[in-house]
Amino acid sequence: MSASTLSILSLSAAPASALSAPLVASPCADGEQVCELTFDWTGNSRLADWSDILIGKPLAILGLILLGLVARWLLHRMVDRLARRAERGVLPERVEGAVYARRKQRAATMSGVLKSIVTFIVVAIVGTMVLSELGVAIAPIIASAGILGIALGFGAQSLVRDFLAGIFIFIEDQYGVGDVVDVGEANGTVEAVTLRMTRLRDINGTVWYVPNGAIQRVGNKSQNWSRAVVDVSVGYGEDLASVQRVLRDVAHDLWQDDEFNHVIIEEPEVTGVEMLAADSVTIRVMVKTAPLEQWAVARELRQRIKARFDHEGIEIPFAQRVVWHRQDRREGDAVHTGTAAAGDEG
Repeated sequence: MSASTLSILSLSAAPASALSAPLVASPCADGEQVCELTFDWTGNSRLADWSDILIGKPLAILGLILLGLVARWLLHRMVDRLARRAERGVLPERVEGAVYARRKQRAATMSGVLKSIVTFIVVAIVGTMVLSELGVAIAPIIASAGILGIALGFGAQSLVRDFLAGIFIFIEDQYGVGDVVDVGEANGTVEAVTLRMTRLRDINGTVWYVPNGAIQRVGNKSQNWSRAVVDVSVGYGEDLASVQRVLRDVAHDLWQDDEFNHVIIEEPEVTGVEMLAADSVTIRVMVKTAPLEQWAVARELRQRIKARFDHEGIEIPFAQRVVWHRQDRREGDAVHTGTAAAGDEG
């Protein structure tokens, strides 16, 4: 039997529907599963195209958004765990509550900044993937971002330095909101800390805005604990051993006072003679206190020392000065000369 005869027999044996159905190529690209499934069910290429636009791409974008939200949630949980670890530490029992509250506040500040950075990175990645899903060419966008980053690196070096310094301030916990710091020309209480700058308010009420990159060194006067240093001057005629005993009694009474025992960490210390001045002897008293409490404790200690010295009769000397008048001296010399001349004549 010839080939032509076999082909005629096969065509006659095929169903009429198969003979009448035209052969249509699939309009779906690789990976467009919704389009392929719709085309397999209906055989309509236009409907398959619209199904991918109306169903496939929105589902893909929704999946990317959900994935970004889950990643952001997991990363935020990690940041919260790190913040809770930063809150822990060995604290003195007498001031554990106050120091823990301040440490918790600084950890919350650092946690907020890290969460903002994580959110920005996740949004940038998910946004780029969504644009790619919509058919936007992301290669030029990534290349432009790289070029823009290089341009910013060269043109805004001080800004980049400020941000890097701010990151290390948060990571190393150098200071936080509420701390009293010395950053060089500006001294005061920290009111706000961002990745770019630190805002301080000094004792006169002046607000200082200090770029983080310009801070060369920081003196934190309220981290973990502080110290009140009180120098007391007495006269040279006083019994120094008795004076030191009185100072220890006054400091101990302050340590045991219910109003101050929760802010004084350790037993006050009288270190002894600190300086021998021209008209007084200086004795130093040191008190370890909770953060930011050293000034109030020092003021109360000075007031109690003054009252106790008055009661004990201990003299707090004041500067004395002897003034010589030249005119009086010349008159005295003249009187002395006149008296000597009168004696010679006699």
